[in-house]
Amino acid sequence: MKFGANTLIWAMSFGPEHFDLLPRIKEAGLDGVETPIFDPPSYPAAAIRRELVKNDLALTACTVMPRGVSLGDADPAVRRRGREHIAACLETAAEAGGELLVGPMYSPVGAFTGIRRTDDEWRRAVESWRSLRPVVADTNVTVAIEPLNRFETYFLNTVADTAAFCDEIGDHRIGLLIDTFHANIEEKSIGDGLRLAGRHLKHLHTCENDRGIPGSGNVNWPEFFATVREIGYDGWLTIESFGFSLGEIAAAASIWRDLAPTPESIAFEGVKFLRANCSS
Repeated sequence: MKFGANTLIWAMSFGPEHFDLLPRIKEAGLDGVETPIFDPPSYPAAAIRRELVKNDLALTACTVMPRGVSLGDADPAVRRRGREHIAACLETAAEAGGELLVGPMYSPVGAFTGIRRTDDEWRRAVESWRSLRPVVADTNVTVAIEPLNRFETYFLNTVADTAAFCDEIGDHRIGLLIDTFHANIEEKSIGDGLRLAGRHLKHLHTCENDRGIPGSGNVNWPEFFATVREIGYDGWLTIESFGFSLGEIAAAASIWRDLAPTPESIAFEGVKFLRANCSS
């Protein structure tokens, strides 16, 4: 098992001004960081790769779809921009040494049409991802598509839908991410969700129900850890939360208050909880 923390806990982006965090992250018992790639041209991939190697830390990356861009949109130009964004994120993650690109890579967080997802949207999004399979293969970056809760998207909310989506894409490198924050809202049972993900499970976000310190809220952690052991998952357990003053990101995630005494306590106390339960 590998333990990570998303750097959105500290800041909106990650670059040289944050490199002093890396020795502390390593000392806290984390194996890697997950950094956002929201604007690939501005992401300092080479510098990040050097610093992570220097600190013996691995990298996963996350992204979201930009505003006005959706893989299921009826407009071919909108879909093309979405594919271009994901391709650029994959190439940038590979340049930085990343092994995974994760996130809700279908439509923007918080974008709603006012109706349920349509069959045409589904078909267009599947076709968009099928067209991205050569880029995924060329970069050798694994993809984990994330379902979000109903208050953040209408497109993919459950593990069942996301597994079906991956089935239709039909590439072993393209799977799904389960985030315990979202699963705590949308799944009848986190354990059943993990089992249902099956071969598509590529990544886990281990987040508390309020995005605070893992282990401090009402997520069914005993069921989660028992099922992780049952299915033999040995990938990343990554803590994702959002800093207390991240503007648009905090607003999209509805973070209106401090979630812990300090941002870093979410990661540093949280990894102690994860390690203790994974070793028991």
